[in-house]
Amino acid sequence: MKKILLSIIAILTFAGCSNIMQQTPTSVVEDYLHKYQTLDEDLLDQLAAVLDMDNLNDTNKEAYQDVMKRQYQDLDYEIKDEKIDGDEATVEVEIEVYNYQSVSNDADKYLEEHKEEFYGTDKKVDMDKYMEYKVGKLNDAKDKVTYTIYFTLSKDEEGKWKLNDLSEKERLKLHGLYEE
Repeated sequence: MKKILLSIIAILTFAGCSNIMQQTPTSVVEDYLHKYQTLDEDLLDQLAAVLDMDNLNDTNKEAYQDVMKRQYQDLDYEIKDEKIDGDEATVEVEIEVYNYQSVSNDADKYLEEHKEEFYGTDKKVDMDKYMEYKVGKLNDAKDKVTYTIYFTLSKDEEGKWKLNDLSEKERLKLHGLYEE
């Protein structure tokens, strides 16, 4: 009995190790999405670099970064399909994210209808004041939207699957900012 138990443990251990070593297109996509959910440092550095290019004051930049962190952490996904064709693969993923595009549109509409609320001393719209309002609305977002993303992958010279660059449309979907 003891030999059978040890054999089963050895088989399970070996099978588990071989699965860890086998990289699949699906596992690469899951690793990528996991980086969003766990707020990977490299991902946050990229977000900070993008926000540095925007004309946001430091307070709004930090608040917007927090909004996006919330989006990333609350990202839900389900792998729907994996298709491999030689050295190319496509992984179909259904994601659920906060519908920031709808909130953004509502905030823009509110600005158009209530400009005077955002006037600065020069009787022009104070964009810092408006962005504070908009980011606050994004932070309060509760409604989610579901998108399908087709991640494409290619094998590198070593035979490992690598995620191809995402299109702008796919990035907007991940951020909840895609508008159909």
